[in-house]
Amino acid sequence: MSDVELKRKESLTRQEAAERLSALAKALTQGGRVHLDLGGSTVALDVPDQVHTEIEVEVDGDEIELEIELTWSTASARTSTEPAVASKVTPATAHSRVHKRG
Repeated sequence: MSDVELKRKESLTRQEAAERLSALAKALTQGGRVHLDLGGSTVALDVPDQVHTEIEVEVDGDEIELEIELTWSTASARTSTEPAVASKVTPATAHSRVHKRG
């Protein structure tokens, strides 16, 4: 169970999707801090040098879903007073949702 979940769903052109993935890839190669634009919300994440990846393709009738997941531990990358997600979150749009679980 997660403490916080940020989720955004939207329709993009293939070009726009490629630009978002390219921006994420560029941020990962340039250093440990990645800023994600969730369309009205911005989240900054500190990403360590080692991450676990999972790629999943699901075909259900005439729909194909591709998921690319990166996971990492924050236990060794922060002190006990630092938040697990270093973030500047701006107000969310109607399509962005922030879920607090706990």
